[in-house]
Amino acid sequence: MLKVYGFSRVNKMARGKTRDLRVLWALEEMGLPYEVVGMDHPQHDLDTPAYRALNPFGQIPVIDDDGVVVTESGAILLYLARKSGKLMPRDLAGEAQVLRWCVAALNTIEVPILTAWFVDLNGGKGTQGSDALHQWGDMRLKQLDGWLAGREFVATDEFTVADILMTHVLGAGTDESVVKDHPNVLAFQRRCIARPAWKKTFDAYCDRVEAA
Repeated sequence: MLKVYGFSRVNKMARGKTRDLRVLWALEEMGLPYEVVGMDHPQHDLDTPAYRALNPFGQIPVIDDDGVVVTESGAILLYLARKSGKLMPRDLAGEAQVLRWCVAALNTIEVPILTAWFVDLNGGKGTQGSDALHQWGDMRLKQLDGWLAGREFVATDEFTVADILMTHVLGAGTDESVVKDHPNVLAFQRRCIARPAWKKTFDAYCDRVEAA
């Protein structure tokens, strides 16, 4: 049975936004069986030698697929897509578009948005650095909004793992403040989180994961 190392307890601020949701959503979309290994973040489960042997950075998520250990949410989703033959085209050209947009979600989009959030959280709000980060993120979102005009999904005509990553990077509907000024991005996000697999994943997560 494929094991997903995900949170069982996490800080209240992070609950509902953690990256194990990306993997759990993909598994539900693919219909692959799995079990969740719950990790208690406030109790330092991620700092144990056993867990650091799986992921030296001490981060969630990790999967263990009968001895194949994969870390990093993007790498895990691409691995699962190759394993299942789902959520990614099998032709090289189609696969290239999914790879392209997975990398874009995790680098071009997530880096300025997440960095701005972190700087603001740690007392940098209103500083020159914070303002520059917000301008950078807004520029990227405007460019993404233009790309999504007339498109249902970000990489291909079908829903793929790139859509999971992009949707979650943008807040997965738990907070629309990042995308509210970008109508095509907002509509894209709402289409994706309306999928039954996301609703099932998120409800199960909320039932299972405690807030510290």
